[in-house]
Amino acid sequence: MAEIRNFTLNFGPQHPAAHGVLRLVLEMDGEVIRRADPHVGLLHRATEKLAESKPYNHNIGYMDRLDYVSMMCNEHGYVRAIEKLLNIELPLRAQYIRVMFDEITRILNHLMWLGSHGLDIGAMTVFLYCFREREDLMDCYEAVSGTRMHATYYRPGGVYRDLPEAMPQYQPSKWHNKKEVAVLNQNRAGSLLDFIEDFTTRFPRCVDEYETLLTDNRIWKQRTVGIGVVEPDRALQLGFTGPMLRGSGVEWDLRKKQPYAVYDRLDFDIPVGVNGDCYDRYLVRIEEMRQSNHIIKQCVDWLQKNHGPVMVDNNKVAPPKRAVMKEGMESLIHHFKLFTEGYCVPEGEVYVAVEAPKGEFGVYLISDGANKPYRLKIRAPGFAHLAAMDEMVNGHMLADVVAIIGTMDIVFGEIDR
Repeated sequence: MAEIRNFTLNFGPQHPAAHGVLRLVLEMDGEVIRRADPHVGLLHRATEKLAESKPYNHNIGYMDRLDYVSMMCNEHGYVRAIEKLLNIELPLRAQYIRVMFDEITRILNHLMWLGSHGLDIGAMTVFLYCFREREDLMDCYEAVSGTRMHATYYRPGGVYRDLPEAMPQYQPSKWHNKKEVAVLNQNRAGSLLDFIEDFTTRFPRCVDEYETLLTDNRIWKQRTVGIGVVEPDRALQLGFTGPMLRGSGVEWDLRKKQPYAVYDRLDFDIPVGVNGDCYDRYLVRIEEMRQSNHIIKQCVDWLQKNHGPVMVDNNKVAPPKRAVMKEGMESLIHHFKLFTEGYCVPEGEVYVAVEAPKGEFGVYLISDGANKPYRLKIRAPGFAHLAAMDEMVNGHMLADVVAIIGTMDIVFGEIDR
C-alpha cells in the first residue's frame, strides 16, 4: 500500500508558539511545508471602531493594548498624529523624555522577543536572563505612570508628569531581611534618572551574557542560519519594516530617515543584516538593544542638566495646575470638561509613523472637527510580516515554522486589531 505523504495540518491556536490566537493551516509533503495559510480573526478587538466613539485622550489607553510589549511607542504614534492636527510644538524636555522611554520600550520589547524566541527554539536559560533586566525597566514604567504595562503616559502636548525624584524601595518581609533588602535597594537610593543611568552602565554586560549563550551556540545557529531567508528587494515588496527589513540588509529606520522628537540630535547607528535569515534578524535586534542603551544614556545626560516644563502651556489640551483649580470654579469646570468631553480637533487628515520595536507603526487619523476621531486607521508592522508567512516557510521543515514565527516577533494585539 502506498504511503500517504500529503496532508493538511493545523498549527495552533493551541500550540505554545502560536500565541493562542494564531491558526496556521499547513499543507505538508511529509515533514516539508508546501503552503501556509495564516488565519487571522480569533482575537479581533475592533480598536479602530471603538476609537471613533471616544474622546481623543480616552483612546490613548487603547494604543497600549495593541502591541502590548511596545506600549509607549504605540502611544507616541497616536499622540503625534493629534499634535500634528492641533499644530502643537512640544517642550524640549518632554521630547527627550519620550525618546528615552521609546528606547526603554524598544529594549523591553527585544528582551521579551529574545526570551520567548529562545524558549520556542529550545533555549531555556536566556528567558530567565532577559526577564531579570525587564523587571528593572518595568519598574521605570511604574515609577512614571503608576502601572507596569499599560502606561497612558504620553499625552498630546507632552507627557503626564515629570520624572519622579525617588524610586520605589523594596521593604523587609518574612522572605527578605533588612540586609538583603539593602542590597536590592542599592541602585534605588536616588531619582529615576539615577536608576536608569545605573541600568545603562550594566546593561551592555547583560547583552554580552545573552550573546555568550546564543550567538556562537551550535544548536542556535543550526535552528536559525539559512531559515526564512528574504532578499532585500522582496522584503521591500512585502512591506517589511523594522528589524525584519534591516535583517535583509536594507538600511531603513524612521529615526534616521524621517527624524521625529529629538532623534536628529542623538548619536546612534542602524544595524543591518547580510543574509536576511532568522540568525541575521537575531543579530540586528541584539545590536539594536546596544544602540538603544546608548540613546538612553544620552537622554539621561541631557535630562539631568536641563529642566523645564513637560507639557505645553495650552489650556485646550493641558489641564489647569492643581493650585490654580483651588482659586476658582472656572478652572475646576475646565478640568472636568477636559477629562470628560475632551477637546475638539480641527478638520483634516494626517498620517504619522514612528519606528516602533517591530517596525513602522503608523496612525492615519481623520478629524471632522469634533471631540472624537472621525476615522482611525492603524498601520501595524506585524500584519505585513505575517502576510509573508507562506513565502517564508515554503520548503522548510515543520519545526522551522516555530523559528520563523519567533523571528517575526508578532503580537496579535496589533495584527488583529
